[in-house]
Amino acid sequence: MRSVILYTLARLAIFAATAGVLALFGARGFLLLLMSLAVSGVVSYVLLSAQRDRMSAVVTRGMRAQRRRFEKSLTKEDGVRPGAE
Repeated sequence: MRSVILYTLARLAIFAATAGVLALFGARGFLLLLMSLAVSGVVSYVLLSAQRDRMSAVVTRGMRAQRRRFEKSLTKEDGVRPGAE
């Protein structure tokens, strides 16, 4: 979970920094928002690839564990052993 929070905070920081720089160059309002989203997305894609991979592994592991717990609860509820169908 920590890696998800760190990745999200890094994305927000890059977005804020991008918006700040673009505001200094005169972008305002909706244009500032659109340009900040586009530029920060590209920058994040390049700079945060390793962190994104770590976050993805954590999320995938969590989803697999949740699926195993769900399947276990189903077999427990139905009284059926896994693979005995």
